Amino acid sequence: MKVFVIVPAAGLGTRMAPPSAAKSRKKAPTKQFKELGGVPILVHTLRKFVAAPAVYEIIVALRPDEIAGFRTQVEKQYPEILSKRLQMVEGGEHRQDSVASALARTAADPEDIVLVHDAVRPFVTPEIIGHVIEAAHKHGAAIAGWPAVDTVKQVERTADGALIKATIPRASIVMAQTPQGFRYDILKKAFDAAVADGFLGTDEASLIERAGLPVVVVMGSPRNIKITTPADMELAEFYLKHEDGIRP
Repeated sequence: MKVFVIVPAAGLGTRMAPPSAAKSRKKAPTKQFKELGGVPILVHTLRKFVAAPAVYEIIVALRPDEIAGFRTQVEKQYPEILSKRLQMVEGGEHRQDSVASALARTAADPEDIVLVHDAVRPFVTPEIIGHVIEAAHKHGAAIAGWPAVDTVKQVERTADGALIKATIPRASIVMAQTPQGFRYDILKKAFDAAVADGFLGTDEASLIERAGLPVVVVMGSPRNIKITTPADMELAEFYLKHEDGIRP
């Protein structure tokens, strides 16, 4: 059994841009290329999977105009990432398009495992990666998740704002994280069905759910954050300084 990792990194990351960015003529780097401790967030993320012994190959989906520059940067500054089989492919407008593009370049057997991980989740741990691989191998599909802490409200959107319709018990809610792991044959069939039906999911697990197949949740971590806003960057800087002590 081989483990392939797909990292969709073609997003624009508009929520990361400060309000003044729209007025600036200087193009700011997309969030996956913003530096965290002097190193691009994407590089931090890739290093976690390079360090995982089970990982056979990593496929990164990037915007077309960013592939050559990132490849050169990796070769010159971060050659350790090349210790794994590393591919860079052209991503798409949506996450699902980027993952599909990478999946098409994945020479996996039906029983191999494909992990999909957010480019801007650099604090995933070896334990989380290992648990998702193990669960995906055993059950066919698995994601990392974390129990909801806040009270969750179901609302109805109206012209006057959101109106609460119900309170959802927290015991039945988990916040989805990545990696999300799947047996290759299951993921490929789910993607093919989504394309045929014109369905666009919010994550890979939603495509598996749509196919009526079970998806197991393994314990993630509150530190396995997705860096999306400037406030997330501040928290990420703190986690980076204390990363040696981070546990799932």
